[in-house]
Amino acid sequence: MNIAFAGTPEFARVALTHLLAADVPVSLVLTQPDRPAGRGMKLQASPVKACALAHGIAVVQPRSLRQDGKFPDDAASAHAALAAARPDVLVVAAYGLILPQWVLELPRLGCLNIHASLLPRWRGAAPIHRAIEAGDARTGITIMQMDAGLDTGDMLLAEPLDIAADDSTASLHDKLAALGGRLIVEALAQAASGALVRVAQPAAGVTYAHKVDKAEAPIDWRDPAEVIERRLRAFDPFPGATAVLAGETIKCWRGQVVHGSGAPGTVLHVDDGGITVACGADALRLTELQRAGGKRLTAVQFLQGRALAAGMAFEPHRR
Repeated sequence: MNIAFAGTPEFARVALTHLLAADVPVSLVLTQPDRPAGRGMKLQASPVKACALAHGIAVVQPRSLRQDGKFPDDAASAHAALAAARPDVLVVAAYGLILPQWVLELPRLGCLNIHASLLPRWRGAAPIHRAIEAGDARTGITIMQMDAGLDTGDMLLAEPLDIAADDSTASLHDKLAALGGRLIVEALAQAASGALVRVAQPAAGVTYAHKVDKAEAPIDWRDPAEVIERRLRAFDPFPGATAVLAGETIKCWRGQVVHGSGAPGTVLHVDDGGITVACGADALRLTELQRAGGKRLTAVQFLQGRALAAGMAFEPHRR
């Protein structure tokens, strides 16, 4: 089959790499426009664009695909490129743009999406973050036939993946990206032979993974320690979980739930094993932290440059 691919970040690059390694013919790649990044804020290509160019694949970067929207010329150029490519399938992975109906209908076999959850749980923008934050025991990949709804299309393939107790969004992302790459190759092989079976998503169990916002970063020490610990992992690497001590904002990356009690936010104990802070229920021993402008440090390294003692308190967070 002739494949077109739409994706932007590293998650999508992994899928594209799997397709190319399996000798799947990819004739066109859609990805978002280059964005400023780094200290110099120079324009940088997306991981998907870099991969496509390295393999000599044509790249189109529309700002929008809506023909009646703000950038109709971009949509027209994308339409012309897709029509010329004549793909049997458009594979979509974390593209970042809404696909209008004309895109959904253009490929002969429609658009297949690699979604990082077991649908219908965690439809939406941040399924990996929200699965960890909620304390889910497992997640997975669903290959979905796209329709006009938000991750509402029929399921084609799905495979579960256990969430480890120490998984962060970063580590779980990498596992799911690899799984997604393997499953989309399998899905396309089945599509070529007519073996794919469409299964409607059940009406029960629908949840939405809303986009993660920087405003969620501050820790509320009134929450139970287990809730805070999950958020530390869910918000790693973005936006990080933050706490304020004596006017200084500190990022807290790793912690362990331990027994302890006291006024929420109070430092109960400090040693080489970590900084134990009272929470709404139990306590959290912080084991990896970061000062503003610094690097991520173990608790031992952090304490070498920042004096802490029992009885000190992190400032309360007001929701």
